[in-house]
Amino acid sequence: LFNAMGLAALGLGINAVVQNMPNSNYPVLFIVSLALGSLIGSMIDLNKRFNGLADKLSVGELSKGISTGILLFCIGTLSILGPIQSALYGDNTYLFTNATLDLVTSMVLASTYGIGMALTAIVLFCWQGSIYLLALALGSFMTPDMMTELSVVGGFLIFGSGLSILGIKDCKTMNMLPSLVIPVLFCALVGLW
Repeated sequence: LFNAMGLAALGLGINAVVQNMPNSNYPVLFIVSLALGSLIGSMIDLNKRFNGLADKLSVGELSKGISTGILLFCIGTLSILGPIQSALYGDNTYLFTNATLDLVTSMVLASTYGIGMALTAIVLFCWQGSIYLLALALGSFMTPDMMTELSVVGGFLIFGSGLSILGIKDCKTMNMLPSLVIPVLFCALVGLW
């Protein structure tokens, strides 16, 4: 199951990059975004903080499973880009892909931690629902250029997640998550000029 999901993430990441890169008006922005975002994430060490938070929130086995599940399902490129793409363009591809990846992951976690893993669905619904509503509210702020640049960077992060799932290379995409902020800030600053 993990191999299948890893391959799916690789394909989705490649598709996002190939589909959006030709439309980019700032062809090196993704390089700067990945470099700066990775540097910031590594300095903060988001990956270590994520693992520490999962350990801290875990009391019993079910608690450990639920806290791990919530963090895994809510903190990721697809969990953030999916609701935004859906709200702004009616494109649910990332949401459905994320739902499938989360389903497989939750089945694996449920086999270890029990049926209580279903409780994570409530948190995930609230998380993605709030991102969806925020994207709707900020629709005019999210320009097509911004979404293109965000999708290119997101595609690389999804591809990196696929490599990690397959065990080819641990890209520590958690540390790279700040890369998603750089194109937003850049496009917002360009829009002010």
